[in-house]
Amino acid sequence: MSEIVEQYRIQKEPYYLPVADEVELYEAAYSVRMPMMLKGPTGCGKTRFVEYMAWRLGKPMITVACNEDMTAADLVGRFLLDSQGTRWQDGPLAVAARHGAICYLDEVVEARQDTTVVIHPLTDNRRVLPLEKKGELVHAHPDFQIVISYNPGYQSLMKDLKQSTKQRFGALDFNYPAHDIESEIVSHESGVSREMAGKLVNVAERARNLKGHGLDEGISTRMLIHAGSLIARQVDPVAACRLALVRPITDDPDMRDALDAAITTYF
Repeated sequence: MSEIVEQYRIQKEPYYLPVADEVELYEAAYSVRMPMMLKGPTGCGKTRFVEYMAWRLGKPMITVACNEDMTAADLVGRFLLDSQGTRWQDGPLAVAARHGAICYLDEVVEARQDTTVVIHPLTDNRRVLPLEKKGELVHAHPDFQIVISYNPGYQSLMKDLKQSTKQRFGALDFNYPAHDIESEIVSHESGVSREMAGKLVNVAERARNLKGHGLDEGISTRMLIHAGSLIARQVDPVAACRLALVRPITDDPDMRDALDAAITTYF
């Protein structure tokens, strides 16, 4: 393994609690180097899952947080000027392809469609990455895999993946875990008791029922861990929930009152 990607190797096992057969399915997909797409709401564990699988498979993982200003050069690389003149610097996708890492494009739908097209040659039987500015064709390392994630709840006609992109990937659906599993995750990650974690999950489930009825997005598992971490440090549970769960997701006074009422029901 190249020293270049050793810095991306995950040294410690990430905590991940399987919900169904996603671990086995991903391992099967990786065995044939199938590009993978993880679909699900924000904060439900998609990134943690990829980190866990990279650790389990013993492969480095290079993460790219996609955004609307990201260009193809940000992914594949560009020429830079220095005191010696010009030099080529590989982008994260080129580094992963060249050296055999898992390249994870987080929230790929945020990137411009003309940028995501550059991944196409890596996601079919060619497994190549053309560096047109450099005049080089990078043949993907045998260990290379590309993984993308996005939140279908935010898709629109202007912001969605092209069918020509989607059909190159296998897909795993993610959602918020069942009550007991999510309580175990929140308890483990934040340090609160299982009973307290269960109350936090109850609040989240009430809020998730309001998605599409005044809330654009429900309370995520990540947010519950934030609230639990505050409670574990002796912050009043009601105050912690308002700070970490309610205020970030809505500015509507009526919706805040409804969520605050749910919190006082459990605390």
